[in-house]
Amino acid sequence: MHAADCALKTRYDKSTGSPYVEVRPPPALRTVEIEEDVMADLGEDDRLVGYDIQHASTKADFVARLVLEDALSPPSP
Repeated sequence: MHAADCALKTRYDKSTGSPYVEVRPPPALRTVEIEEDVMADLGEDDRLVGYDIQHASTKADFVARLVLEDALSPPSP
C-alpha cells in the first residue's frame, strides 16, 4: 500500500515510546512479529492494517525502511 492511496494515522504511547501506524482501517484479525519489537496487524485478507513499533527510538533502521519502501513503491491501481 502506498501512502498516496490512504491517509496514514498514527498514535503514540509515551510510556513505551511506541507509535502505531495505521495504513488502512481496522479490524485486524491477527498480529505477527516481523522483527524484534515490531508487530504487523493483518486483516482477514492478510493485508497490512498497521504497525506497532515498540521502543521506536531503537528502531530507526526499520522506520527508515518503512518510509523509503512507501516512498519508492508505485501507487496501487
